[in-house]
Amino acid sequence: MINMKINIRNVPTTDITCSTCEACCCRLEVMIISDTGVPDRFIKVDEWGSETMFRLDDGWCSALDRETLRCTIYENRPWSCRAFEMGSFECITERAQQVCS
Repeated sequence: MINMKINIRNVPTTDITCSTCEACCCRLEVMIISDTGVPDRFIKVDEWGSETMFRLDDGWCSALDRETLRCTIYENRPWSCRAFEMGSFECITERAQQVCS
């Protein structure tokens, strides 16, 4: 048996938690690709029938509680939101690209 060792470098560490989340992902365009129970008032339908999460004039998701920066429809959030994990590479990258506060 060959014993192989792979050294992993530059693995990011993150201090992102629910209490330090800046909800940067809540400024992304989120397509609704399947029914998770998102209430109609949070859905925008374009002229071709595509559905996205409705965003307010400032770009933030309409389902975001602006006081707590938490999702008001968390149990019914779209699949894209479910896949976008807090502290993931995508999360950290988005935080670096945006001024979230």
